[in-house]
Formats: sequence, structure tokens, C-alpha cells
Amino acid sequence: MVNDLNSLSIWQEAGLKGKLPWYRQVADNTTPAKFRIAEYVPVSTSLADDEARLWEALDEATPRFLTLWRELKDGSWVPASAKPQPNLLLLCRELTRRTLRHCTFCRWRCGVNRSQGGKLGTCQLADRSRVSSYFCHLGEEPIYRGRQGSGTIFLTSCNMRCAFCQNGDISTDKDNGLLITPHTLATMAWLLRAEGCHNINWVGGEPTIHLHTIVEAISLLPDLEPSAADLRAVLPAKGDFYLTRYPYRLKNALFGGAFNAPLLWNSNFFMSEATMKLLRLLIDVWLPDLKFGPGACAVTLARTPWYWETVTANLKLIHGWGEDFTIRHLVMPNHLDCCTRPVLAWIAEIMPEVPVNIMDQYCPGNLCDPDSPQYDPKYQELARRPTAGELLEAYGYARNLGLCFEALSFESNWQP
Repeated sequence: MVNDLNSLSIWQEAGLKGKLPWYRQVADNTTPAKFRIAEYVPVSTSLADDEARLWEALDEATPRFLTLWRELKDGSWVPASAKPQPNLLLLCRELTRRTLRHCTFCRWRCGVNRSQGGKLGTCQLADRSRVSSYFCHLGEEPIYRGRQGSGTIFLTSCNMRCAFCQNGDISTDKDNGLLITPHTLATMAWLLRAEGCHNINWVGGEPTIHLHTIVEAISLLPDLEPSAADLRAVLPAKGDFYLTRYPYRLKNALFGGAFNAPLLWNSNFFMSEATMKLLRLLIDVWLPDLKFGPGACAVTLARTPWYWETVTANLKLIHGWGEDFTIRHLVMPNHLDCCTRPVLAWIAEIMPEVPVNIMDQYCPGNLCDPDSPQYDPKYQELARRPTAGELLEAYGYARNLGLCFEALSFESNWQP
């Protein structure tokens, strides 16, 4: 089939051969996504039990899930005659609902009760979620956009405060976008996949702070059959509405007669360990940022303490778990020695085989844009694009380290 992700020539590039095999299988609907597996894993508790017991049940069920996942990588899947009740997918949903009452989704671990909407934490959100836009994204890395695009859903607000954020209108305005329910969000994902997108790309802003809405939406996907009214309700936020590919084809979205799509977690990775445990059971491919080095830059430029230790710890987790992922690093002007070099050196030491996108897309935004009324002169060092010399130095350093970066960093040379 012309739209098969596996048929792309990019997978023959040095550094990408044999990489991300699970993601590719799910994208081509030859195996079920993780969330589909989770709904067939029984859990040994009632969902009405106390939260501590629910976390214990998650720990007990995770090895059973991993056994099935590993078997599926090399074999075929025949679903059971009936889904167990309760199951691991529903347990993940219940745990996000409980955690929202003392929110610890991200590393800030604010502990506020977001379900009541009184005191707010760092993200400044209560229990409602908004989507700024969603569309078939043709600007992601070629392994994610393929021929049909990445089904990207931009959720608003963020748990970091990057002074240069190029999506500042999304990340700093919590009231930006369409107010959604889990059913609305699931419908958006369903439509993107039915139109042929290779994946569902959860991004922002930052998706972590919307974990409760996302996981509940995921729990709806296996049995979702959106009505015409459901589809009309989500069109106002569709960024490519004028290109929408009606009629959609359901065969793009099905495995074993039910919805199927690889779920991509496109995140700053400033997440708690509890969130990582949940996402391990649901996410098929990961796209983390590693933006700042181990010094003070994350604090001075993003007001984010514990950045380096948190993000690198989470990267070590998915690497140790054998997950499919690539890493993004954005080259910033005047930050080669403090950020780019230590970031690339760390990757080369800990996970040298992982593909890296060394990004040249930085342009001053938010508080760093000298043409903006929000410009703050204290960020003058970031008020320009990186020079060709800075970019070449970053590439040369990565090449000397032996990193797999050319295929993703120079992807403009690739044609589908």
C-alpha cells in the first residue's frame, strides 16, 4: 500500500534502519496499539478501592501487560472473547481521575485538587482541557509525518515557562482554544486517523497537564463510533478544515474491527514517575525534548528547577524499558557550551543508538522577540536566530560523538 509507513525510504537511512519497529507495526495496523492490549489485561481489584490499592494493582498488572506486549512484537494477536472487567486501561483512567484531586502529573507535584477548581498549581488549570487546534501535520520529522501526516492535537497551557516559546499563544494562554470533553478529544483523534494520519500526536503547550482528559479519551477509542453531530462539533478547531479529506476511510483506523493508532507522546518530559508508569502502558512512541543542559539555563530561561535530573531520569526510563523514541534538541543562540554540548554528550554516553533531531528552527518568540511588545531586554542573547556557524558547530560535535542525527536533522533532503 502506498501509505504504509514501513515503505518509506527514510527507514533505509543510516541511523534509522531497524529503529522504532513497534511504532511502525502499529502505524500500519499489523498489530494493536498498547491501549488496545491494556484493555485485555485483567486487574485484581475493584476500581472503587482506595488509591493506594489501585497503584498496587497497576504494579501487579504491568508485568502481565509487558509479557503480552513482548509476545505481540514477534507474533499475531487474537483478542479474547470478552474484555475483562475491570481491565488495565480502565485502571489507568481511574488513577488519572484520582490523581487530579491532588495533582502530581508533572514534576512540580503541586498537590492541588484540580477537580474543585479552587487553588491552582503551576499549570494554572483546573479540570477542563482546551485544544488550540488539531490537524494533519506535515511539518514533523518524516518518520512521523510520512506521506499522510501526523495527527497532531495541540492542547493549551504548559508546566514550563520558556521565555522564547514559539508557541507562546498556546502555552501561556490557558483560555486559548476550544473547550473539550474526553469524548470530544477522542473524536478528534478518531477523525485524524480515519483521514489517514500515521499516528495520534499528543502535544501542546504540554500534554502532561491534561493527562486525565487524554487517558479518558484513550479509554473511549476502542469502541468509539462518532456520530455526524460529533464530527461537526470538532470541526471548528480543525486547522486544516479547508483540506479535510472527506469521505474518510475507516480502514485507515482499524485493527481487528476496532480503532487502532500508535499514540505519540510529544512532550517536554518534565513528568512525574507516576505519570511515566501510566504512559508506559499506553504510549507507542515517544518524542521528548532535551532542551537545557545541567546548569542554570532551565531556571533562568524557563523558570523550571529540577529540569536536568527530571528529564534525563525519564529518558533513562524509556530507554531501559525498550521503548521506541527519538530525541529533539533545539540549538539556541549563545547556548552551545552550556546546553547543546552537554546534552549531546549525555546522549552519546547513555543512549548513543537513539536517533536525535538537532533542530535549527529556533527563532525568537514570546519574551525574546525584539519586535514584540512583550520583549524583555534581559533575554537579549536569545533575540536572534542561531548563526550558520553555531549550527555547523553543533552538527560537527554530534558527528564526532557518533550520534545518529543526520537523517532527522537534515530531513528536508528527504522526499516521500
